[in-house]
Amino acid sequence: MRQLFFCLMLMVSLTAHANDAQRLKQASFPAQVEGLALKNQAVFNYLWADVYAAALYAPAELPAKQAWDQQEAVRLALYYFRDIDRNDVIKAATVTLERQQANAGLNSEIAKLHARFRDIRSGDRYALDFCPGRGLNLEINGQVVFSSPDAELAKAYLGIWLAPKGLSDSLRNTLLK
Repeated sequence: MRQLFFCLMLMVSLTAHANDAQRLKQASFPAQVEGLALKNQAVFNYLWADVYAAALYAPAELPAKQAWDQQEAVRLALYYFRDIDRNDVIKAATVTLERQQANAGLNSEIAKLHARFRDIRSGDRYALDFCPGRGLNLEINGQVVFSSPDAELAKAYLGIWLAPKGLSDSLRNTLLK
């Protein structure tokens, strides 16, 4: 019985890995964006469903974790595989920011950012783009819909994916490896 269990778990693991590779191909993240190089990519799963593919970009000469830790330019791109209500996205972000104890002084800026969200449709692309001195941009399907010069907002919001106690330790570790 134990051997059967391990065989089944191996099959599920191999199937999930193959599915992730197909999903990442579907998302087709470019190797470079706005002078930043693709560092890592991963598929975020929730309750066995593929929700989105994520890709992290940073300066070519820096490892992803070093770019994040030093608050260098980074870009987090998300390609959604399913429809998601904007209120569900905002709720998940809010819960994560509270768990991470993000600076409460950012509530006004976070509310402005959330006001620009819309219902997500399968195939939508969101991106959070941070550049020191310029700040944070939110792009939806290639259009900038929100900008803020606040580097703390960028750190807190990108931290939903890249900081400890975020949405997924597995996703974070893969993106920052």
